[in-house]
Amino acid sequence: MPKALAKAKAKPKAAQVQAHEVVKWPLATEKSVRLMESQNTLIFAVSSRANKAQIKQSIERLFKAKVAAVRTHTLGSEKRAYVRFAKETPAIDIATNLGLM
Repeated sequence: MPKALAKAKAKPKAAQVQAHEVVKWPLATEKSVRLMESQNTLIFAVSSRANKAQIKQSIERLFKAKVAAVRTHTLGSEKRAYVRFAKETPAIDIATNLGLM
């Protein structure tokens, strides 16, 4: 296999970023409380350059919790991440530790 073709097939490594650079702050709104109770989900303001994999890794590192899924939504210049935690990690416990509840 030619070297140029091998380089094209190689997957780039995800950029290593600091967890505090990705996750800015949690959002405490009525919607976030409803999602926390019904879907085990918290909403965070995140860096506009962060991707889902970086967000998941940062949340797991910051809160020592297992993340089931990450959805993102961009609102103007602000990017929000809807983070659903695994069943063994209640979102309400994390929110209590953050002072949201």
